[in-house]
Amino acid sequence: MSRYIKIDQIDTEEQLLVRLAWACEVEGLTQSEAADRFGISRLRVNKGLQEARRRGILRVNVESIYAASAELEWKIEHRFRLMRAVIVPAPEHPASVTPLVGAGLGAHLAQVLADPNLTTFGMSWGNTLNHATRHMPPVNRPDLEILSIMGGVVRGSDVNGFEITTRLSDLCNSRHSFFTAPLYAGSAASRDMFLEQDVIAEQLEKIRACKAIALATGDLDSSLLVRDALPRDIDRDALVRLGGVGDITGYVLNADGAPIDHEINDRVIGLTLDDIARIPNVILAAGGVHKVPILLAALRRRLVDTLVTDETTALRLLEAAGD
Repeated sequence: MSRYIKIDQIDTEEQLLVRLAWACEVEGLTQSEAADRFGISRLRVNKGLQEARRRGILRVNVESIYAASAELEWKIEHRFRLMRAVIVPAPEHPASVTPLVGAGLGAHLAQVLADPNLTTFGMSWGNTLNHATRHMPPVNRPDLEILSIMGGVVRGSDVNGFEITTRLSDLCNSRHSFFTAPLYAGSAASRDMFLEQDVIAEQLEKIRACKAIALATGDLDSSLLVRDALPRDIDRDALVRLGGVGDITGYVLNADGAPIDHEINDRVIGLTLDDIARIPNVILAAGGVHKVPILLAALRRRLVDTLVTDETTALRLLEAAGD
């Protein structure tokens, strides 16, 4: 709608800025084409568009259910110095958080695994990763090897590392191999004996060489770790009393990201936390406000390069971090 000018003169500078904004953003002209139309340099067009944005003449209004997610991705990446954040919209029902985050992870993995420079990829286990393999489109990568990177549990299910690794490998038409050890040993001494075995040492060396891995995480209330993986002699309440807020690949961390002082952390058969931190792209996928403490712990320890979560959890992370 037209607006009346309130003074008897023309601001030629603002008039040019508006013309440039209209030509480039509405008509779809390139900056070079706009420069030719108005008889100015391409550099002048570029600076003019920047000035139009600064003055508020040119504004971007994104109308989509995904708009808030895109803004949160930027905020999370900058606040926690991440390589990438993938934020999915908040679902209407809380029970849909994990499937939705899994779908977001699946879409992201399709991009990651399509990179021909990636020759080995590590996959842990958990419900979110299970959903990711249900939603990921196929990628033809016969030169790729998918590795399970966590020890297994006795109970068989769709969320076990063996099933998830096999399913992801099938989607990629790739090779796969399993980390053939339990998640926890009976003691620190027996853990050391496991690690001294050639087959375990060779598998861990291959996992350490991965350029990217995908992890899930859980709290200490209702996670798969508590349900299926904790040794019978470990008291979950004792872990909480010592400050445990959740686990990363079996290591129970406190709110600051440090392993709690409990023997459980000396019994993990697998990568160390320092091993994980050295992998170039650690993708951590988890959603739900009950996971905010363990997610924040992992972020504080700098274990994460790519975070996949939902809007509500992302907002709570920023709040918990003091933003």
